Amino acid sequence: MVVYWCRRWVDGMGEAQERADAWEAGGDGVARLPLGRRLARAVEIPLLAVLGGLLIFELIALAYGQRPATVLGDLWAGTWGTAYGIGQVLFKTTPLIFTGLSVGMAFRAGLFNIGAEGQAVLGALTVGVVGATLPATTPAVVAVPVCVVAGFLAGACWGALPGVLKAHYGAHEVITTIMLNFVAMAVSSWIVVTWLVVPETLHTSPIVDSARIFRLEAIVPGFQGSPANGAFLLALGVAAAMGWLLFRTRTGYELRALGLSPPAAEYGGVRVKRMTVLALSLAGGLAGLVGTNYVLGYKYYHEEGFSGGVGFLGIAVALLGRSHPLGVILAALLFGTLSQGGLAINALVPKETMEVLQAVIILVVAAAAGYGSRQKGET
Repeated sequence: MVVYWCRRWVDGMGEAQERADAWEAGGDGVARLPLGRRLARAVEIPLLAVLGGLLIFELIALAYGQRPATVLGDLWAGTWGTAYGIGQVLFKTTPLIFTGLSVGMAFRAGLFNIGAEGQAVLGALTVGVVGATLPATTPAVVAVPVCVVAGFLAGACWGALPGVLKAHYGAHEVITTIMLNFVAMAVSSWIVVTWLVVPETLHTSPIVDSARIFRLEAIVPGFQGSPANGAFLLALGVAAAMGWLLFRTRTGYELRALGLSPPAAEYGGVRVKRMTVLALSLAGGLAGLVGTNYVLGYKYYHEEGFSGGVGFLGIAVALLGRSHPLGVILAALLFGTLSQGGLAINALVPKETMEVLQAVIILVVAAAAGYGSRQKGET
């Protein structure tokens, strides 16, 4: 039923949809749509997806003999209803912003980065190693940026591998990125266990005190006890920087042109191979920043298995956020809320209900977008 209404919505777009697509592609002679219409177009499918997910959620609550209003009340109280809940949501949102931006960057260039999980793991490992090896007297204004840049570069180097394979050898990035996930995890595990492991643990040595990022509880007292930290503010800053790069620079224009049509971009002077490598390198670097939240702001060391699939969930975040930095932030907040909400409602319904809700949202967005693309190709 949800997919049916998505199809009705897509069919109803008509000429306005085509004009909007052409305007976004930079077509000549196409009138720019009003701001309100563009905003409505941007949120319609995500809104439908959320409403469809809530409908399924209510049906599951009823199946467990619970009143949907009661379950939703507990969901709200455990997330946005208290300062502590908000802090938990922001903590779980932070890595999703990084991985969502990573996948979204690749999407904008017409590439599919499924390797954010491995890039995040290697980035976090690098952050932990660099943070632990810095001299104890290193000032915070040096230690924190060094660790952040190290994580970005580690992820970027790992992302550049499938970029080079794609640009120069034609290897499909879907295959190479997903395979490199397993390689990254194996390499990380080998390094930690063989060289860096603390006795009777599966993590590296603690980072120096000056490399630690402040907790948000220092700014908002109500966050007391929450692991939310300054990495959330860093994520917002990175999202703003990516928005500027994509929509206000020549490099961003070339990346988006590559995503719209590689042959046309090459004809227009874009160096396709170079942009392909750059796009996947940037995507890898963004995923590599995930470690700033966990290593620099929470545990203060790198630990095996810390990621918990955050790289794969970044695909859903980018899809729901339509690969736009602002959309990615909002989608990450939604998924962060659902992640924390699963714990809040576990006494009434299984926390896995939130995973079902996430899956429904993803399926609706994918079905509506795919149907819209097919309809556009038929006309």
